Amino acid sequence: MSDGLNWAVLGTGVIANQMAQALVKMDKSLYGVANRTHEKAVAFAEKYHVGKVYDRIDDMFEDPEVDIVYLTTPHNTHYGFMKKALEHGKHLLVEKSITLNSRELNEMIALADEKGLVLAEAMTIWHMPLYKELWRIVKSGELGRVQMITMNFGSFKEYDMNNRFFNMNLAGGAMLDIGVYALSIVRSFMDEQPENIVSQWKPSPTGSDEQASILLQNSLGQMATVALSMHSKQPKRAMISCEKGYIEIMEYPRADQAVITDAQTGKTREISSGDTEDALYYEMQDMEQAVKKRDVSAMHLEYSRDVMDIMTRLRKDWGMKYPGEEW
Repeated sequence: MSDGLNWAVLGTGVIANQMAQALVKMDKSLYGVANRTHEKAVAFAEKYHVGKVYDRIDDMFEDPEVDIVYLTTPHNTHYGFMKKALEHGKHLLVEKSITLNSRELNEMIALADEKGLVLAEAMTIWHMPLYKELWRIVKSGELGRVQMITMNFGSFKEYDMNNRFFNMNLAGGAMLDIGVYALSIVRSFMDEQPENIVSQWKPSPTGSDEQASILLQNSLGQMATVALSMHSKQPKRAMISCEKGYIEIMEYPRADQAVITDAQTGKTREISSGDTEDALYYEMQDMEQAVKKRDVSAMHLEYSRDVMDIMTRLRKDWGMKYPGEEW
């Protein structure tokens, strides 16, 4: 493998466009692109001066010049594409939700380990400089132990049952689309995985999870509440309550600012780090370092696995299984 890593992207949507722009900031260009609709791949390649457009998706996986594949297709397609990419020796960065369920993810982790490849979820929270600073502050003990985490995330999506937000054939629903962000925050600030989990949920007319409220607790007594909705707006708000103060984060999936309030004095201080606009840049920089140095600590796949375990457990409790899904 040369010092310069060749990236290819599967998909040409919003994330793929942001990924191509991030590569420019890294003084690189995208090596290849593939898409289920070939004409879209051609147009994407012209826009970003991509060197190679693949006639078939499998051609991208089979190309020996490709080092890393960024998978940006809908999450119900991830498992099949991941398996092919890993079998052909490609490192993989996969959009959230990385798979549909824990069985799929555990299989792919085992395959990546067998092949000696880096597999990671493209979860912006793992890579934003703000979170790296907040984790450092919390781990330093200056705020005391984390006690309670409160998460909100709600979008108002029109009842178009054919779009990906509600379509069961596209693995629609709040959990895999937005809940993965909220639960990733929860897991990253908890000292261990929550095991005591209860929930309520409301299905949409298609049977997808339109709304949910979740209570979580680990063996250390740390607790969290998560409120998700796909047909009612909520702020993207996180609050991490510690013994000596609390942290508030707005627009948390790609946050670059947080406010810490002292529990005794009420004084606040603002923490700023990174830039929301550079979320994909941070993500891809960490991925390249993981591949080059074989240090995957910044990719937090162990947290992605814990979050997937929670989401799978919740959907099993609800009996919300996607068509053709194998748990």
